[in-house]
Amino acid sequence: MSSPAPKSPELSEKNRKYDRQIRLWGEHGQTLLENAQICLINASALGTEILKGIVLPGIGGFTIIDNHLVTEEDIGSNFFLESSSINQSRGKTCMHFLTELNPDVLGDYVNENVDVIIENNPEFFKNFDVIVTTNIYNENTIVKLSNLLWDLNIPLIMCKSVGFYGLATIQIREHCVIETHPDNQQNDLRLEEPFETLKEHMAGVTLTKKSPWLIVLYRYLEKYKLENDNKFPSNYKEKCKLRDLIRSEMGNDEENYEEAIKAVNSSFGGGKPISSVLEILNDEQCVNLNKNSSAFWILARAVKDFVNNEGSGHLPLPGVLPDMTADTDSYIKLQNVYRNRAIHDAEIVYRYAEQLMKELNKPNDLITEKDARLFCKEAASIALYRGTKISEQYEKNYKATNIAEGLEMPDVSLMGHYVALRAMEKFITEHGYIPGECHIETDIARIKNIASKLINEWGINTPLSDDLVHEIVRIGGAEIHSISAFLGGCISHEIIKIVSKQYKPFNNTFIYDATTSQTAVVQF
Repeated sequence: MSSPAPKSPELSEKNRKYDRQIRLWGEHGQTLLENAQICLINASALGTEILKGIVLPGIGGFTIIDNHLVTEEDIGSNFFLESSSINQSRGKTCMHFLTELNPDVLGDYVNENVDVIIENNPEFFKNFDVIVTTNIYNENTIVKLSNLLWDLNIPLIMCKSVGFYGLATIQIREHCVIETHPDNQQNDLRLEEPFETLKEHMAGVTLTKKSPWLIVLYRYLEKYKLENDNKFPSNYKEKCKLRDLIRSEMGNDEENYEEAIKAVNSSFGGGKPISSVLEILNDEQCVNLNKNSSAFWILARAVKDFVNNEGSGHLPLPGVLPDMTADTDSYIKLQNVYRNRAIHDAEIVYRYAEQLMKELNKPNDLITEKDARLFCKEAASIALYRGTKISEQYEKNYKATNIAEGLEMPDVSLMGHYVALRAMEKFITEHGYIPGECHIETDIARIKNIASKLINEWGINTPLSDDLVHEIVRIGGAEIHSISAFLGGCISHEIIKIVSKQYKPFNNTFIYDATTSQTAVVQF
């Protein structure tokens, strides 16, 4: 018998290098990350901190668009510059130091004004999976870039770090997430409607101190049903009754009984699609597939067909059991019952997907059996994100009730910070310089006037706080490294979520006030 081939030294070294993050998003997530290309516009302190957060985990490559030369102000806030960098290309210098962090990552730079690229070479942006901008204040540039990337269907994240305030907005047309990694996943154990092989297994096992708590719970649930007209415990009072029934026959040191009692609250109700999943299954994109339908929507439709037919209203079984105290043999046998049923359900879903791909004239390898199994495992928590264009916020007839509501509650809302930063943008667009650089008192009056006009355009009567206006002018557009470092870490996480198609990105604007250590997510 021949011995197995040794593992590739290069592969094992890479696995060791990225081991901790692979535990979070898996090797498939790491592969997507390593194949991604990110474009950063402006290598500010915030921009380089964002790139640092994706270079270290091994992003495929990045390109910096920046036509500025390094200034003394840059040296004071950007840790990827040094005193000898003054008057050198900011994009080139930052690119050089960032690539030193990880030799696996390729870096590039373009010494060009972004407006020129938008105007003369818009196809350039098609090379990237996500575009990130930092500290762009010209409204015309913001609107043009937003419209262009929306039409190209490329995700955009616009970020600002001004003094102690920060802002980030995600623009993405549609983002489908299979692996959302919910904090509190509902166990799908099918105790209320056990499938045939589960019934057979439960009937054939002997209950002992080493039996998994799931078997204990199943046995006493059957007793409860006999005593309660074949009904399941559906409220707190009834679940307490079931717990008391288990406790009444529990001996000393029977840990599996204790676990069964604790599990009563979380072991029922799984398997049926929740409202957010039903919205996806009933979405127009799922119901009416076409030649442009993605693998996500084809699999969603296959799951919908399963739910409506073989599943009898249930999603495919994920086949995952929670941890429990038990002897190894009992646990593995129970685990195999659930796993085999999950494989059975996934095979049905895959057959549906194959038929759909054939009808749509899609390539056979668009969806594999492995893809179908993963989708079925995660079907109970899939998510859909549909965003809006950032440029819509700059339209004269733009109305947003949440702005009015936020301004009316300045003690608990950060909406005023959004308005203040929007007023700063308009100030720079109209006057050509950053407020606070020249005449502080004059600039305060101008910012107040601009903010008042914005608020009136939105049909709002609540004025902007004077404290926010004074702070925007006082800081003079300066970046504080610690604030940019915090924001950069947050935004790099969102890039990884988008690229890896795992976890749910924020929807859609993140606001940060370091003076009060407050953060908020608002949707426009």
